[in-house]
Amino acid sequence: MDPIAFIAGFYRRGERAYEVLCRHGEAVAEKALAAADAVSDQTPDREFIYQAAMLHDIGIFMTDCPGLGCHGVHPYVCHGILGARLLSEAGLDRHSRVCERHVGVGITAKDVRRQGLPLPERDMIPQTLEETIVCYADKFFSKNAAAQRPLSMEVVLRGLNRFGPDKAERFFRWAEIFEPGGSPTGSGRPSRSAFGRKTCER
Repeated sequence: MDPIAFIAGFYRRGERAYEVLCRHGEAVAEKALAAADAVSDQTPDREFIYQAAMLHDIGIFMTDCPGLGCHGVHPYVCHGILGARLLSEAGLDRHSRVCERHVGVGITAKDVRRQGLPLPERDMIPQTLEETIVCYADKFFSKNAAAQRPLSMEVVLRGLNRFGPDKAERFFRWAEIFEPGGSPTGSGRPSRSAFGRKTCER
């Protein structure tokens, strides 16, 4: 399947939301394929990883995030489940699961209950190698940035500290697997959760 053609079915070429989505997707895809190379012995599905990386944020147009050119009615934290629904309706169930599970480093039913998130009360955490790779790569890029340059490991870990004590630790474990040499820098000790913040980033 052609992810750009799929995107064009919901976004108008040339508009800000389209440009943001495609630029971000391309950056995440490049990082994700590099992560896949680090675990090539596990034979990750590279074509699927590329497609899923391009489509993981397909739902942002339905959210209220004017800074990204998105003028929907839903909170930004819902973009994963909204996009997952679109992909599932198109018969792309495997892509749909990446979309649903990529937000943060995965959202648990406990996160939903504790923070009162407008999400289904279930675990939405990456399960497969490909899901984890796309989720991992996504954390290095903010859609708010004009240029999609990767954030440093230290900056990513510091940001995840706000999501709860388990979030940065989970990401750090992924970094040990997906980074060349398996030696990420930074340690990051999470202090509080912030999934409920109204931000338009990853």
